[in-house]
Amino acid sequence: MRLILSSIIMFLIIYTMSGCKSDVTNPPSSPPPVDTTSQKGWVKVWSDEFNYNGLPDSTKWGYDVGVGGYDSLGDPTGWGNNELEYYTFQDLDNARVKDTVLVIEARDEKYGISNYTSARLVSRKKGDWTYGRFEIRAKLPAGRGVWPAVWMLPTANTYGNGSWPDNGEIDIMEYVGYDKGKVHASTHCNLYNFDHGNQKTNIITVPDAETAFHVYALEWNKDTIRAFVDSVKYFTVVNDNTGWQAWPFDKDFHLILNVAVGGTWGGAKGVDPYIFPQQMVIDYVRVYKWVN
Repeated sequence: MRLILSSIIMFLIIYTMSGCKSDVTNPPSSPPPVDTTSQKGWVKVWSDEFNYNGLPDSTKWGYDVGVGGYDSLGDPTGWGNNELEYYTFQDLDNARVKDTVLVIEARDEKYGISNYTSARLVSRKKGDWTYGRFEIRAKLPAGRGVWPAVWMLPTANTYGNGSWPDNGEIDIMEYVGYDKGKVHASTHCNLYNFDHGNQKTNIITVPDAETAFHVYALEWNKDTIRAFVDSVKYFTVVNDNTGWQAWPFDKDFHLILNVAVGGTWGGAKGVDPYIFPQQMVIDYVRVYKWVN
């Protein structure tokens, strides 16, 4: 009996230790894609599953073109964060669909005054929504100096003087390569923004963000904005009903997918010139409306 008890105890100890070790050294990666149309209340209204090859679907995606806030003629574009890349137009090297995924690639190559190229895809005037659930399943680029983002801007500027951030910005996912494994979600508006240092924001640790696909999601309605990674909610902003200065998020916004190089945040610790090319790989983009 004593021998049997000893064997059972030893088995339990080994089983427990091996289970703990597995949890620590092999963190769970993203679950397989789930079509949320099966969830009560949500209906898919727009998507790109990337089940084709070539350039991104022109009925769904346009391009912002330029470098550091300027176009190829040196005229201001009205956007940019002192980034180093040139965002190209319909260039397969920088944005392509192949093997059922979208690849946005930042490359170490000369283009005009820039030493890097990349792409910035926008759904503006092709996909614009007030409220909904937005899901993007993606694997992120790695290395010091890259700055991938999945985010939203207003399609029309109607508040304040029309300049950023009066009409709002919603960041579903931002990542800077020098801060490995840290994913950010944020909102910016007139009262709460990066320039004031008081933007609404939070961070979640995703250790394998650069090597595994994860679902980056946002749920947005008239009262709240919430961000998730793989169904884990980590960021919430609540409408305090004090006016557009604190909540301009009541009109159409569009999606933006890009990989920046350098810039005010992504380049805060310089750019490693030996990491390129770097890719953000996107499995799908899906948008749902609540119809309960």
